[in-house]
Amino acid sequence: MEKQPHRLSVAPMMDWTDRHCRFFHRQMTRRAMLYTEMVTAPAIVHGPKPRLLDYSGEEHPVALQLGGSDPAELGHAVRLSRPWGYDEVNLNCGCPSDRVQSGCFGAVLMERPALVADCVRAMMAETDVPVTVKCRIGVDDQDPETILPEFIETIAGAGVRHVIIHARKAWLQGLSPKENREIPPLDHDLVLRMKQRFPELAISINGGITSLDQAKAVLAAGLDGVMIGRAAYHDPAATLIGADALWGDDFAPDAFAVVEAMRPYMAAHLANGGRLHQITRHMLGLFTGRPGARGWRRNLSEGASRDGAGLHTIDQALDAVLATAA
Repeated sequence: MEKQPHRLSVAPMMDWTDRHCRFFHRQMTRRAMLYTEMVTAPAIVHGPKPRLLDYSGEEHPVALQLGGSDPAELGHAVRLSRPWGYDEVNLNCGCPSDRVQSGCFGAVLMERPALVADCVRAMMAETDVPVTVKCRIGVDDQDPETILPEFIETIAGAGVRHVIIHARKAWLQGLSPKENREIPPLDHDLVLRMKQRFPELAISINGGITSLDQAKAVLAAGLDGVMIGRAAYHDPAATLIGADALWGDDFAPDAFAVVEAMRPYMAAHLANGGRLHQITRHMLGLFTGRPGARGWRRNLSEGASRDGAGLHTIDQALDAVLATAA
């Protein structure tokens, strides 16, 4: 894997960053690290592995994010996932959803750094690729200034070399998962101080970064990577096209070229019995902020889920863009 794949990455997002979404994002950036949705270790151990783990080879570099808190089970899941050839395995210590809390994983693990250390040791024993951790700055009434460095020091002692920090607390009581992405205040300065305190580690930041200009500023301030979530999903052209300049690469296709690049993939998916909307639901924001964006969204939203929807549906949506732009 190339050096510094994390200068920019797209966050793991439940129900959003599936394999079709990642393939779409890859048409806009060759370099950014892409993450799977969180997959629980028990699901991999007991569930349908191809359905959970299959992806296109064109998605590389791509990371598998796991949820869990049982070291043996996480190690088993990593061992089972090895044939799929992911470039990284990431442990989720940041998701605040109720179903995650009930399983004692996600953000609640911020309260159990020694257990996280045991988990990552077990994971590392089963793979040669990097094992990383995505966390919050703290949960509930924890003091981030105290617990975050202690958490990082503990997992670094277990061998973790790269930490992605969502620069907000998670409130496990009283806030919904959606509110947890918006209400707790951001503390980017704290994440910068963690890089200064642990210069030997790669530290990436997540939360509140919505543009490439912001990403460049954060990298210039000394952090090793920037992870963008919802902005990369809702306005992918603005956040991903041109992102490869962060690596000195001039790859920057326009939005129309991205649609053309998706056609063979969509055609193959349809030929295998898939439905168009499974792919195009991730493409609704491609023309955000441009003339014709509304027509693009409307045509895909209404047309792609109909029986018989195919590449002609894409043509109709593009016609709506071109007609408005003319």
